[in-house]
Amino acid sequence: MSSNYYNTLKQTSDYIRQKIHKTPYIAIVLGSGLGNLAKYMSNAIEIPYEEIPNFPRTTVAGHEGRLIFGELGGRDIVAMKGRFHYYEGWTMEQVVFPIRAFKLLGIENLILTNAAGAVNTQFRPGDLMLIKDHIGLFAENPLRGENIDELGPRFPDMSHVYDRELLEMAAECAMRIHCDIRRGIYAYTKGPSFETPSEIRALKYFGADAVGMSTVPEAIVARHMGMKVLGISCITNMAAGVLEQPLNHEEVLETGKRVEEKFAALVTEIVKSWP
Repeated sequence: MSSNYYNTLKQTSDYIRQKIHKTPYIAIVLGSGLGNLAKYMSNAIEIPYEEIPNFPRTTVAGHEGRLIFGELGGRDIVAMKGRFHYYEGWTMEQVVFPIRAFKLLGIENLILTNAAGAVNTQFRPGDLMLIKDHIGLFAENPLRGENIDELGPRFPDMSHVYDRELLEMAAECAMRIHCDIRRGIYAYTKGPSFETPSEIRALKYFGADAVGMSTVPEAIVARHMGMKVLGISCITNMAAGVLEQPLNHEEVLETGKRVEEKFAALVTEIVKSWP
């Protein structure tokens, strides 16, 4: 990273600020098949990614590529309807670019959501899991390269990437709306190929409960910049080798659609209760 990268981020955040005229309280990144949360927002303003200076483009089914500004649970929020993945060919700087831009916009709170495969055999497709920690050893770290001191320290602490108070608050929200909730550790792999059964066995040995191809780079840079982070996985399938059947992206999107109302109700309650 360099001062040019910082200036590029500032250009993007300035453009967004001119479009919305106020700073959202919470930013939400919507994972595969979870983009329909946007339809539960009111007074929405949509900005296609291609209109935003320096923003990458989404290339994956289930990721529309729009920033949605509006109200949810009585709070001003911005939702990313589609994220960027390392496997699409973007650099890590590009993958985490929106999170950096949100911070420069003045946003301090972040909800990261994703579709994930279950490593824990007690989980089932359709379950929602609060992320209590992650394993990201197998991919390039988004902080690699020159550190920009204005964004955060060279060696940020990762002891509590996912805010403990927010975890408890989210669990209480789930209880209030009678939504069963899991807690677990999310493992990040680069993709786009699904993991092999042997890789899943290794991740299970390491303590992973779910696996996916996103979220961790975004969580790292959010922590680097001092943002409060809450992570939610939608378990869309059992990981490779758990069941004797092949994996496919269509199953991911289908399960996301099936849990849409439950997911929207939980996120709305969380936004409403955010401290």
